Amino acid sequence: MVNLEEIIRKCKAGHSKAQTELYHHFASKMYGVCLRYSKDATEAEDILQEGFIRVFTKIGQFESKGSFEGWMRRIMVNTALEKFRKNNHLFPVEDMKSYETAEWADDTIAGISANDLLKMIQELPPRYKMVFNLYAIEGYSHQEIGEMMKISEGTSKSNLSRARIILQKKVIDNFGLDKNTTATTLC
Repeated sequence: MVNLEEIIRKCKAGHSKAQTELYHHFASKMYGVCLRYSKDATEAEDILQEGFIRVFTKIGQFESKGSFEGWMRRIMVNTALEKFRKNNHLFPVEDMKSYETAEWADDTIAGISANDLLKMIQELPPRYKMVFNLYAIEGYSHQEIGEMMKISEGTSKSNLSRARIILQKKVIDNFGLDKNTTATTLC
């Protein structure tokens, strides 16, 4: 059993063996987070490595109030956001009326595996993928997303709407499913 508090204490003291233990304990979970925000596995690995450097640099700021994993996850997401902003993939889209969402029967989404859905999300244009992940996966509000990505709340909403439309089209194209007017919207 891993004594996380002890490992964190040793990391704060700069012990490299403890840093290695912490890395091995969280790397796969954090890689999954990074992968959702990257264009491919190589970029996810870069974000993961940069994120862990930041974790080790800032670990002294962690005050054991709340979840260490949550604190680390936020660093990984912020690292991905910073990389995204540097690449300047943001394009404002304000006209929400042009992005109506379709509705789907409950069994439509149930027939798609998590891996299939993750692959479709990975294929989204970067700005849509970022907003989709922050909203649908991380649970941030459009106002919070706007502040993090330095875009307007309306742009966040329209990017999410566009991401949903693209995903819906991918579901139809990849699984031969038709729109159904009876149930929930995708994500």
